[in-house]
Amino acid sequence: MIKSNFYSSIASCDFEDLFDRKGYAFFTEGYYNLNIIGVRSRNKEVSNRFDDYIVVVYNTPNKRDCRLIIPATTRPGITYMKNPMNGKGAAILPEGQYRSTWKWGYHKGKYRALVQCKPIKVYRDANRDSFYDLDPATFEKGMFGINIHKAGEASEYVNNWSAGCQVIAREADYKSFINLCRKQMLNGFGDKFTYTLINEDDL
Repeated sequence: MIKSNFYSSIASCDFEDLFDRKGYAFFTEGYYNLNIIGVRSRNKEVSNRFDDYIVVVYNTPNKRDCRLIIPATTRPGITYMKNPMNGKGAAILPEGQYRSTWKWGYHKGKYRALVQCKPIKVYRDANRDSFYDLDPATFEKGMFGINIHKAGEASEYVNNWSAGCQVIAREADYKSFINLCRKQMLNGFGDKFTYTLINEDDL
């Protein structure tokens, strides 16, 4: 498979240095102490594709700086951009670091996922067009069910898989992701997870 420049930038990025420059925590202690990172495409138009990435950086007993890089979306699909679930508009998670804000649980009671466990801010995009509007004037804070979960077996289009959740495109990738989350817990780092969302331009 041909890798894009975006993917290659993620694969070569020194995330520890990047996080240090941003003032974010980066976890290096022990094994499977996960750094879960969303990297948002710079594209502001709704492509309705899984054109962002979720990256997991961690250490094992045999190797430092292991990283899982998988296609995902960090923004709503066209379904909920055009027809928001909330009258105030579609929810879009702002970039930033969210410490211990997701916990081991079930997405809609159906399967293992990371579920929101602390209030967060979201942008509200209410004009129902095909562009993501990130206007701080629309911020709303609360518990919105912004989970980290999966789409279908091998989804190409976001559609209604995300109304603001962080969603992994392929089931096989998701299994790899959730297994790493299990290993974090088994290695004594708890059932709460920090998620850091950055932009392609940060790389």
